Amino acid sequence: MKLSRAFAAAMLAIGIFSWVCSADEGKEARTLVEAAVKYYRGDASVSRVRMTIHRPDWEREMTIKAWTLGKKYSLFYITDPPKDEGNGTLKRGTDMWTYNPKVNRVIKLPPSMMSQAWMGSDFSNNDLAKSDSIIDDYDHRMVAEKSVDGKKVYVVESMPKPMAPVIWGMQKLHIREDHIMLRQEFYDEEMELVKAMTGEQIEMLGGKKFPRIWRMQKADVEGEYTQLEYLELEFKESLPQSLFTVSSLRNPGRM
Repeated sequence: MKLSRAFAAAMLAIGIFSWVCSADEGKEARTLVEAAVKYYRGDASVSRVRMTIHRPDWEREMTIKAWTLGKKYSLFYITDPPKDEGNGTLKRGTDMWTYNPKVNRVIKLPPSMMSQAWMGSDFSNNDLAKSDSIIDDYDHRMVAEKSVDGKKVYVVESMPKPMAPVIWGMQKLHIREDHIMLRQEFYDEEMELVKAMTGEQIEMLGGKKFPRIWRMQKADVEGEYTQLEYLELEFKESLPQSLFTVSSLRNPGRM
């Protein structure tokens, strides 16, 4: 009897220890993910980006001017080519609006349209609207550690929380020790890789090391990807919150 009680007590202690370790690891992984998102977005930023949508038989380029504030607010406009100039998108939290200057109309995107491609690219409206969702809508744990170019890279597995409003069955993040995101993988509910975004050509941009190029590529289709190349990037301490309004979306010339 005494042996059985001792064994049970030992098993309970092991269970508690394992739970505490697991909770600590999850907290550490979440902290790393949060730091990577903050590093990527900064407190506020202004940038000019060239988007290239590449397909095996054609290629299309657009130039985009973008403003961000914290994790919740984004505003971006197409400045080139002329036929798309003025098309804009506003993100406030998980809400998103688009503006088409040709018909002078603002549309708030319903949930049914969030999975659609943004301007025909490999980025969905959902990708743009939920850039900070990875922090709060998923549980995180570190599953691997490796070395890339002499720096530690942590692989974090992110599983959606029950009832979280997300479309991915899992995400995997490859985060360098200095908080630079190198790769973000998106998996469906069957845990099959759907697409992945990679950061390339890390150099000094906006006063800190940052990937100049981001590429989103589908897993099951060769020769199809969307590439974002930063032409200009400036990180700021803040931007006026009044910039991120439907009124601003209608009037890009004011900025």
